[in-house]
Amino acid sequence: MMHAMQATAVSTTDFNFPGQSAFYRGKVRDVYTIDGKYLVMIVTDRISAFDVVLPRPIPHKGAVLNQIAAKMLQATADIVPNWVIDVPDPNVTIGRVCSTFKVEMVIRGYLSGHAARTYASGGRVLCGVALPEGMKENDRFPTPIITPTTKAAAGHDEDISREDIIAKGIVSEEDYTRIESYTQQLFKRGSEIAASHGLILVDTKYEFGKDEDGTIRLIDEIHTPDSSRYFYADGYAERQAKGEQQKQLSKEFVRQWLIANGFQGRAGESVPEMPDTWLDEISSRYIELYEKLTGESFTPAPPGDPQERIEYNVRRALSLLGYQSD
Repeated sequence: MMHAMQATAVSTTDFNFPGQSAFYRGKVRDVYTIDGKYLVMIVTDRISAFDVVLPRPIPHKGAVLNQIAAKMLQATADIVPNWVIDVPDPNVTIGRVCSTFKVEMVIRGYLSGHAARTYASGGRVLCGVALPEGMKENDRFPTPIITPTTKAAAGHDEDISREDIIAKGIVSEEDYTRIESYTQQLFKRGSEIAASHGLILVDTKYEFGKDEDGTIRLIDEIHTPDSSRYFYADGYAERQAKGEQQKQLSKEFVRQWLIANGFQGRAGESVPEMPDTWLDEISSRYIELYEKLTGESFTPAPPGDPQERIEYNVRRALSLLGYQSD
């Protein structure tokens, strides 16, 4: 079924848009800079795990992530301005170029992931924040905690405290206080949205930048399964009481499949063959993520060549910004 759609999956792009001044290819996204003012972010169907881009794209994945982010940014625009100008295509967001703060604002409502590993090793302070005694993995914190990381140009991001961020001049105290407040408000809103769909927003990250006018804006994606951890609310308390693993809404199932097939991104390991039936499964699970997170049915992109569709829609959107095709 889905394997017939491989031809319509967006694996990579190579456009030349009016006013194009730079191009960057990430693991999942192709980003075109227009005249140093605007970003055209194309969310492809590439999928990565263990810092490796897997060899076959997943139909609909890019559209799922792009549209979740668009909805979540729209649903929080009253809290903080964001970078988005237009979403002209299921796989595309166009927005303002911002000067990015060199920290990611990670906020945690529960003792999970990195925080749980730190706690299990005996650590009781994370990014300068004291962790309560007597907690077990996936317990809720009394109040959400902010555990920032530095945004590394290369290599892995590193934990850092609020005090060090300000002392080192990475972000001014005034700006940090603002983005700290925004982070708390966004997490509260995200948690309310999740709860309305039977989910728990466990932890997430936000990125901020300043536009050319000096306005702080929320940038990148928010509240997607790639940037956030969600639990199913139904049965959460019972699973915690029994010491069972929580049921997650994330792409963790992809990592688990790779591990079961002998791949964790280590030297000498090869990505296992991804059969058509598995691509079908991943695609279906991403659509399920969309529908669970938004409470809406997923509408696939119209049939036809996705490259032609994306180029047409982006050029039309850019023309409204004053960039005409030759």
